[in-house]
Amino acid sequence: MKYYGEDVFSEKAILKHMPKTVASKLIATMREGKPLDPSIADEVAHGMKDWAIENGATHFTHWFQPMTGGTAEKHDAFLEPCGPAQAVQRFSGNNLIGGETDASSFPSGGLRSTFEARGYTAWDPTSPAFIKRHENGATLCIPTAFCAYTGAALDMKTPLLRSIQAVTRATERLMKKFKKPKAHVSITLGAEQEYFLIERSFYLKRPDLLQTGRTVFGAAPAKHQQLDDHYFGAIRPRIIKFMSEVEERLWKLGIPAKTRHNEVAPAQFELAPMFEDLNLAVDHNMLIMEVLRQTAEANGLVCLLHEKPFEGVNGSGKHCNWSIAYGGRNLLSPGDNPRDNAIFLTFLSAVIRAVDLHSDLLRMSTAGAGNDHRLGAHEAPPAIISIFLGDELSAVMKEIETGHAEKKTGRTAMKIGVDTMPPIPRDATDRNRTSPFAFTGNKFEFRAPGSSQNCALSQMVLNTIVAESIDAICDKLDAAGGDFNEELQKLLQRLIRKHKRILFSGDGYGQEWPKEAEARGLPNLRTTLEAISPLENAANIALFSKYGVLSEGEMASRHEIAAADYSSRILIEGKVALEIARSMIRPVVADEFSRLATAIGRATRDGLKVGIAGLRALSLKLGAGLDDLHVKCEKIEKAIAKGSPVAILREMESLRKTVDKLETLVDDGKWPLPKYREMLFIY
Repeated sequence: MKYYGEDVFSEKAILKHMPKTVASKLIATMREGKPLDPSIADEVAHGMKDWAIENGATHFTHWFQPMTGGTAEKHDAFLEPCGPAQAVQRFSGNNLIGGETDASSFPSGGLRSTFEARGYTAWDPTSPAFIKRHENGATLCIPTAFCAYTGAALDMKTPLLRSIQAVTRATERLMKKFKKPKAHVSITLGAEQEYFLIERSFYLKRPDLLQTGRTVFGAAPAKHQQLDDHYFGAIRPRIIKFMSEVEERLWKLGIPAKTRHNEVAPAQFELAPMFEDLNLAVDHNMLIMEVLRQTAEANGLVCLLHEKPFEGVNGSGKHCNWSIAYGGRNLLSPGDNPRDNAIFLTFLSAVIRAVDLHSDLLRMSTAGAGNDHRLGAHEAPPAIISIFLGDELSAVMKEIETGHAEKKTGRTAMKIGVDTMPPIPRDATDRNRTSPFAFTGNKFEFRAPGSSQNCALSQMVLNTIVAESIDAICDKLDAAGGDFNEELQKLLQRLIRKHKRILFSGDGYGQEWPKEAEARGLPNLRTTLEAISPLENAANIALFSKYGVLSEGEMASRHEIAAADYSSRILIEGKVALEIARSMIRPVVADEFSRLATAIGRATRDGLKVGIAGLRALSLKLGAGLDDLHVKCEKIEKAIAKGSPVAILREMESLRKTVDKLETLVDDGKWPLPKYREMLFIY
């Protein structure tokens, strides 16, 4: 494909636009994360500028990911005056390596005072620069970290990079015990992205969608997803056109978009890229969301990335497929010999231990007002974190735990390092879509993150807890004095016995699972305010501090930001619901009621006997609904005044029932909001 990666400052472009010695140093940093030689900054900047200008760029920006959940950029022109009515295009090493931007309005959670406006960006050379095109030109985008004057992380990328370093060091330590030569550790991610598409004209008529990303009102249509006919169905021509344009833009940005299909809910779709280096994959997912939104707008559509834009149908998630490799070999892929099996089983056990001990942190990483509506619904995993291994691997783990072979497998007992132990099948699991954390052959699929969320947070947590778990295994092996294989086998037995409570292969949607999970001692953090509480836990603060991923202050800031974001979003939703109910719904219902009352009066005066009963019945329903609407609007107004998210959500749910019922009674032509049956099926 000729144009794949043409908008990326790739290795090919680097070799073309800078001296070979400089290019080789930069490429080594990009491939292996080696420290960058600061002496080459000016030459790298010069080559990057020449490439960008050749591709139509007039400006550059340090592209970063603040704790808003999105991305940010401030554009500066390459232009530099050099005399009266004269200018040149310049871009220095200082411009490339770091920048200063106004950070006063970005959330910091107390890491900096409001009057301290400075924020600093620092180039991340492991994620290549790229060009974003628009109708009037192009901009060179340089992926960067974003921090305060003190060095405190004000972004999502910095802690992610720190966590990658932590799990890399732990992996190197463990592989040394298996007498493997030092090799490059790479953490990989494939982030599946779900989204909805609706007509832009409908979107503009829905204040709730415009301001909150979801519909706070809307009666369910007779048909939605009951027949499952949309799932993997033939993609409509207009949607194929949209998807093709999205893919072309992504491919030019070097983003390996691979799969596209209809999802279960009507008007819902999915895009899945191939696996990439974790840091790059996170950057690419942020770009994917931006390209989806922009391309939708160009096609008269709107891309909805909210986790639950429509009540009663599937919500949207972001399935994060995580794995770890050493020297190019996936450590979560069962090998062909016992020694490789031992490495696989050790890393598998490390992940099991990590998730069991820190499931609260994984749940925290998925917290958000939108995801609260999705988690635990029939299409999404519950808020209870558990691991699915599948029948084959579950049997293997049981054999290691007990030291006895399962009769149905026909194997001898599993024994680490023994040549007679048969290889473990490479694809040793079925899928369990009700599990939030499932092993799927050679990776773990974390299904709980929401579609609008930056997956950097969940991956940062996963890296950190796995690093801690790997180090704990290494510490135990260091303390043991016997034969390595025997000590490893005993250690894995202890790990499985201690942490097997996190393994669950049943139906996560079932009503019995929460009860069983409680009996097992697994946390069930249902709401965002519950889910973010682990950020205040002393043991968790010590864990992240130990690995240099987040300081105590950075942990506290993230709790403060998450709590404020949640409260703000719920307050906005409550105000929008109240405004729509009073200024859009109530007048229409009142007019309809008045029209019916007039019609009944005329019919009575005229002595008509037919139709009166029907008019009166409908009038009574509308009148009762109008009264109910008034009462519930008063209640939600009081809840808003108190600023209680719990009370606002409760009153919103109650108000919604009234409004949705009225939608089915009022003249269709007079209802002021586009209906579900229009938005979900007309595109």
